Order: sequence, then C-alpha cells, then structure tokens
Amino acid sequence: MACLEAPPPTTTNDNSHFPFFDHTTPINMELRDFKPKPKPKSKPHTKINPSLGELLKRVEESQTNTPNHQILDLSSVPQSYPFVLSFHNLTYSVKVRRKLALPFTKSSAENDSSSDIGGDIETSLCKNNNNTKILLNGISGEAREGEIMGVLGASGSGKSTLIDALADRISKESLKGLVSLNGEVLESRLLKVISAYVMQDDLLFPMLTVEETLMFSADFRLPRSLSKSKKRARVQALIDQLGLRNAAKTVIGDEGHRGVSGGERRRVSIGIDIIHDPIVLFLDEPTSGLDSTSAFMVVKVLKRIAQSGSIVVMSIHQPSYRILSLLDRLIFLSHGQTVYSGSPANLPLFFSEFGHPIPENENRTEFALDLIRELEETPGGTKSLVEFNNSWQAKTNDENNPNRTTNRPKLSLKDAINASISRGKLVSGAPKDPNNTTTTGSFPTFANPFWMEMVVISNRSVTNSRRMPELFGIRLGAVLVTGIILATMFWNLDSSPKGVQERLGFFAFAMSTTFYTCAEAIPVFLQERYIFMRETAYNAYRRSSYVLAHSLISIPSLVFLSLTFAATTFWAVGLAGGLSGFFFFFFTIFAAFWAGSSFVTFLSGVVTHVMLGYTVVVAILAYFLLFSGFFISRDRIPPYWLWFHYISLVKYPYEAVLQNEFDDPIKCFVKGIQIFDQSPLGAVPASTKGELLKTMSKTLGMNITGSTCVTTGTDILKQQGITDISKWNCLWITIAWGFFFRILFYFTLLLGSKNKRS
Repeated sequence: MACLEAPPPTTTNDNSHFPFFDHTTPINMELRDFKPKPKPKSKPHTKINPSLGELLKRVEESQTNTPNHQILDLSSVPQSYPFVLSFHNLTYSVKVRRKLALPFTKSSAENDSSSDIGGDIETSLCKNNNNTKILLNGISGEAREGEIMGVLGASGSGKSTLIDALADRISKESLKGLVSLNGEVLESRLLKVISAYVMQDDLLFPMLTVEETLMFSADFRLPRSLSKSKKRARVQALIDQLGLRNAAKTVIGDEGHRGVSGGERRRVSIGIDIIHDPIVLFLDEPTSGLDSTSAFMVVKVLKRIAQSGSIVVMSIHQPSYRILSLLDRLIFLSHGQTVYSGSPANLPLFFSEFGHPIPENENRTEFALDLIRELEETPGGTKSLVEFNNSWQAKTNDENNPNRTTNRPKLSLKDAINASISRGKLVSGAPKDPNNTTTTGSFPTFANPFWMEMVVISNRSVTNSRRMPELFGIRLGAVLVTGIILATMFWNLDSSPKGVQERLGFFAFAMSTTFYTCAEAIPVFLQERYIFMRETAYNAYRRSSYVLAHSLISIPSLVFLSLTFAATTFWAVGLAGGLSGFFFFFFTIFAAFWAGSSFVTFLSGVVTHVMLGYTVVVAILAYFLLFSGFFISRDRIPPYWLWFHYISLVKYPYEAVLQNEFDDPIKCFVKGIQIFDQSPLGAVPASTKGELLKTMSKTLGMNITGSTCVTTGTDILKQQGITDISKWNCLWITIAWGFFFRILFYFTLLLGSKNKRS
C-alpha cells in the first residue's frame, strides 16, 4: 500500500490543495514514496484496474479531508512507468523557388547554387534534383520521462525543424515518418492536450506582473472546476519552482518600461506554458540571447520540470559545460541528418572511435560542433560521420540492449495518462468521460467554457491597457482637438446657401475623421499576434472568444470618444434637431467609430507589418471618402464605379447625418434673392436682384419675392442624391458593417493562424 502524506494545514503556503506534491521545499514538486504496508493474507483479492473517474474521485476526496494528518490510499493506482516519446525516420522537405536568370548568367547562377549547397550554413540543407530542399532526412531517436533531450547543431542544421516536427507544427502531408508515445501513434488533438511548446521569442504582455501573467495563464489552462484558491496555489508553487519569487510583483516590461531581466523573462515564458503541468514539453532554443548564468538557471528549471514527471525536448545552440551536465540525451544534426545520438557521457568514446578524440579540458559540445562544421566545408561533407553514427548506434544498441523489448513501457498510453493524472500531472487533461480514454475525443479540447474565456481575455486586456493610459489619452486628445478645431472653424453656421455648403463640408470631414482616428488600432493586434498564435496553438482559448472579448472591451472607449466629439461640435456648429438630433448625431458618430475600428482590426489580421498596415488603411479610407457622395453625387458617379459607392464605409454615416440635418421639409435654406449668391450675379446690388426676380416671376408665371422659399432641406438631399436610404437604415447599415468586419477578422484568425509549416 502506498500512502501520500500532505503537509499540515497550518503552513503559510496554500499548496495543501495539491497533496500529491512535496511542498516542504518550495522548488520541489515530487511524488513521495513510502514503504508499502503488508497486506493480510487471509483476504486475497483480484486486482482490478480502476477507471480514471474512480482515480479522480479518490483525488477529490483526498483534497476535501480536513484532518491535520491526511493519508490517501493509492494501493490500487497503477505503478508509474515512464513515458517514452519515440520518433522514427522523420523526413521533411520544402520546395525551393527557382530564381529567374538570364541565359548569359546561367553558369554563374549554377555556381552560386552549388556553393550554397556546399558551404552556406544557413541554407546548407540538402537539395535533390526535384528542386526541393530536405530539412530533415531520416531522423530517429527517443526522449524519456524525467530526462532532457537536447537537439544541437549549427544554424540551419534543422534543430527548430525537428522540434516543430515532434510538436506537430508541420502538416501531416509534408512530414514523413512516425512520432509515437509509449508505442502508440500520437494524434494532433491528444498532443495538444498533453504537451506544451515554448517559442524562442518571449511573447508576453509588457505591463502585467510576473504573478499576473502566470495567473491569467492558469485561468486559461486550468479547468473551471478548480477553485480560484487552488489556481492561486498552483501559481505560487510554480513561481517557487521557476525561482521567480523576488520578481513576482515586477512587471514584464518592454523597451519603454523597465521590467524583469532576460533570464527571468524566459522563465516566465516557460511558466505560462507549463502551468497545467504537461507530460511533454518542447522548447525552441530557450537559452538564446541569455548570459551563461541565466542560461544555466533556465536549464536547471527545465531539469526540475523533467524530474517532476515530464519529457523535455529542447534545441540549444552551444551549451556550456554546466548546462551539458544537466542534459540526459543529445542529438547532433548536420544538413538535416543525425551525426550523433546518445548520452553526453558517450561523446568522447564516439569521437575517439571516429578518429577525432576530444582533447582534455575542452568542452565536448564545442569540439563536436567545430568538427561538424569543418566536415561540412569538405567536398564529402558529413557523410562519413553520418554513416559512422549509424553503425555505432547499431553496435551500442546490440551491446546494451540485447533484449530491447524488455525495456518497453508496460502500460498502454491510456493507462499511463491515467496514472499520470492521478499523480497530479496534466491538470487540464481530465477526460470528459472518465470511463473512456481510448480516444482523443474523450479529452476536452478547451479547459474552460466559452464565456469564461471571454471574461479572462477581457480582464487581461483591460489590466494591460489600464497601465498604459497614454495610448487612449493620445486618441482622446486627437478626437478632442479635432472637435475643437471643427467647432471653431464652423462656428454657428447660418442657413444661407453658403451655410449649406459649409455644413456639407463639416459633415464630410467629421465622418472621415472618425475613420482615420481608428487607424491607431492597427498595432494593437499586430503586437498581440504572436501571443495569440502561441496561446491558441495549444488550445488555451477559442479564437471566437478572442474576437468577441476584444469587440466588447472596445465599446466603452468608442462610446466615450463619440460622446466627446458630438458634445464638442453639435451645438457649437449650430446643427439642427435639438436634443433628439444630438442623440442621433452621437449614435451615428459611434456607429462610424465602430465600423472603422472593426475595419482596421480586420486589416491588422491580414497585414502583418505596421507601416504597410498604415499605408493600406490610409489609401482605402481615402477611396471611401472619394466615393462617399461628397465630392461627386451618386447620380454623377460613372456606372462602372457605382459599386464602390455602395461599399464605401463613409457613405452611410455621411448620408445619415445629412438627413438628420436637412430632413425638415419646412425649414428654408435658400430664399428669394439668395438664389443669386452662388453665381456672378451675387455681387450686383440688391435692387437689381429684385428687378431680376420680378422678371423671372413674369416669365415663370409665379410670384417670387425676396422672402419666397426656393430651396428646402428636402431639395438639398435630392441635389446630393440622397433619396434611396432613410437615416435610420443608414445607421443600422453602418453598425452592420462593423459586425461584418469582425466576422471577417474571425475567419482571418481561423485560416491565417494555423501556426504550422506546410
């Protein structure tokens, strides 16, 4: 009988919610082993393998017991057998685009191509006659639970490609070979549940503290059934495990804000991906850009993670002697081929038998990498080393494992995952159906429901934005300054013909300004793009949750900006409609901000560069303004451009505010002699204008005096070609444009953020 002893509840740390971990030392989270008690011989029984539901029930009961000395009976829990991640004959190639070359430069192009194959390390992976480049060529090996496997090689040797292949970041159609866990082929969905991938770049929100960053990750990756206190306890235990206690309250920081150090930032990046305690952990050069001490601390943390029951696979460029002592298995790559695979301790023997013994007091990996690079520059390349490795591996395997089948894990993958979960691993991986774990469909794709993801995303975004008030302040300042300039420029317009033209100009500029001020939303998603891709790659949350959450949190700021602009300009310009007119003007401004923000957000999902994004947005908004109906009315637009008039985002809010201003059929804007104001006759004396009116009256057979209303607001709308859509329909269409572009943004994320190589 095996027992687990939890620490007494008087401890100051809330880690008592995790009775499977030893919390007496902050950084150790290991399963305690106790001597089994002798079983009574008088009660023999047949051992029955429990279902996962029964195991989880025992875990829950152990967590709810209140005595000071908690004992959990795990006599029927299967013994722990190590996970083994095996990969066999992995091959991956990509097509190389042909370079256009003139006939007289053919020979030089061929020379360049041959030199690329022979010497350039960055592009030195093999090419075949079908104009394809082989990035991985028959790579095989295995990584075991409790160990760190390091993938080494020069730049361009295929290290990151191998990590991507193992982490299912290469499409199945392109990758040849087999990846299995405990002898069973890994499906993509199951791998996402039981693994984590840490990218080379530290993709974090700059204004969140270390503790907040890990807590938000816990809210995403840990199930809702786990209480807030237990999630917080998990975060605190992870902070201790990562050695981040002194930096827990420090913001991450960026170029403009001082934050944690580079090594601490890297450990936070690792922490957010292991918050759910995955079984397999992949890392792409986690020590890149760090000094030797920080790099050693990072790998030391990875060693603790491996010893807690995980498989750790990492690529590393050139490990120091101290880091090498923490690695359990090594794979050296050259041109996508394996030139060494085995323990670091066997490196001297391997190269000695190859004929290049490693000198004393020299770093083994540095010697190996230097030798590999020298061989790459020779005509034969590393072919001799690859062939020697194959024969050496076959010989050592026969000597060390004459009966290799006896070393295979005795548990199936299902049972191994069950036992791992019962020991506290894979917090978010509990199956939906405890009695059926034979298929990946029994595992939940996401740890939390849809609405919970939206709450966490919104809370994180608001917290990060609240600490950078200057971003919203600049946008508010731009809207306020623009409103003040327009208010003072178009101060208290009259109802004369000139006043009508000035009103048209005010509305056109005001509506286009609302769209142009939305351009600041371009860098918002571009800065979060790779954070989003990292989090959604392993199902931290749904893409739809991200789109809806960011749509909802944008509304309050848009309402405030719209109210500021409307209040600044409406009464100062002297617009018509009273209080009801003001509210319609406000709603139209808000709809324009909503549509513009959605449009820019959609473009930020399509365009990946900030400057290119600004160029595209400014150009398209200029086209929208051109076809809005202000510069040329709808009746005068050529038929072949009329379609652009109807997709112009500026058209609908512009027509809405015009109808709000001029829809009064009684209000007069042109009276009597004012009809001459827009012609050269406007400069003649008033008496002469009166005589002209009398002459026109006789000719037309109607009495036209100086006070006769010639043009009403309805006439102005007809002159502008605004007759087909009512003002309320214009408002709803503008709002609908906003929803349409949000939907397009969702499909852009769905199709454009697969985060896989083709």
